[in-house]
Amino acid sequence: MKKKMKFFILGLILIIVGGCGNQKEAGEEDVIKIGSMFELTGSAAAYGTSMNNAVHMAVDEINEDGGINGKQVEVVEYDTKTDETEAASLTTRLGTRDQVTAIIGPATTGSMQAAIPSANTAQVPIMSPTATDDGVLTDSNGEVHPYAWRTSFTNSFQGSALAQFANDELDAKSAVILSDNSSDYAIGLTETFKKVFDGEIVASENFSEGETDFSAVLTNIKDMDFDVLYVPGYYEEAGPIIKQAREMGLDQPILGPDGMGNEILRELAGAENMNDIYYTSHFVVTSEDPAVQEFVSDYKDEFNVEADMFTGLAYDSVYVLKEAIESAESSDPKEVNETLKNITDFPGITGTFSFDEMHDPVKTVNIIEIQDNEEAGVYEVDLDF
Repeated sequence: MKKKMKFFILGLILIIVGGCGNQKEAGEEDVIKIGSMFELTGSAAAYGTSMNNAVHMAVDEINEDGGINGKQVEVVEYDTKTDETEAASLTTRLGTRDQVTAIIGPATTGSMQAAIPSANTAQVPIMSPTATDDGVLTDSNGEVHPYAWRTSFTNSFQGSALAQFANDELDAKSAVILSDNSSDYAIGLTETFKKVFDGEIVASENFSEGETDFSAVLTNIKDMDFDVLYVPGYYEEAGPIIKQAREMGLDQPILGPDGMGNEILRELAGAENMNDIYYTSHFVVTSEDPAVQEFVSDYKDEFNVEADMFTGLAYDSVYVLKEAIESAESSDPKEVNETLKNITDFPGITGTFSFDEMHDPVKTVNIIEIQDNEEAGVYEVDLDF
């Protein structure tokens, strides 16, 4: 009996050891795993859900076309819950347990900052479509994080573009700023706008994330003489601000960043109030580019909602990773990370771009004009400096 038990235990050990020996490192799998880590619940869920949809759509297209380097692509999906601690933990899980080739997401700057140290430790590239804060990809010494990337332009870039647009296109001589003082995103956009705007900042008022009643701050500025109202923030607050400002009789042009570029903005503001609204965009859905129109049509058909710049950026993130994996002829995370450095003139649906030495895309800023609740124009801004 004891001898039989010994052989039984030995057999179990051999099975376990053999199983361990068959485990494959990232890059040796029969499939290529891509992490999709977005805010599917919580305050940023509207962004995260749409970008996660775009990731799945791009991967489905790639698989239907034969995959990458002859391998099918598998999406490993997680919800950060719009929580920075969760983002850091999930990055570790994706890089170590799931052994993905790369991670796409998260959406917000705060969650990206929290996730990057885990990505660096796991040595897996992480690419946010929309983390726009200038410093998110660099450490305290100004050195770029080796495994961190993005496909969006930065806050300073778009804040400067909005100020230059106000100077050149709107001929604005004065501005009022109504900013979210609880957000690094809004604070950075405010600082760069002030630096580039040639006119006078008549007043600078603040609000906090989650506020819905802006009557007090709007009353403060109602009788002031100014040419434009600058609202650096997200659609959740920008929508009610537009609605309440217009209802109060403030008819000046309202300028904002990419955080306003969501269909929900129009619902919150009210169609009748969506006039003289301008915001930066990474993606022009009305472009005549056949690739753009195909994406816009396919996205609407699949998800029954309109595509926007967030979906476009997530879609491009998948395809730029595809190019890097193909160039590396490997799905090993470290090799793919190296080939990302050599990406130039990538023909994305959000525009042609190259990565610079700070892992930022070099691209044009688009400013969308809204009149009568419809897109009335697109301005391309190339900064003077």
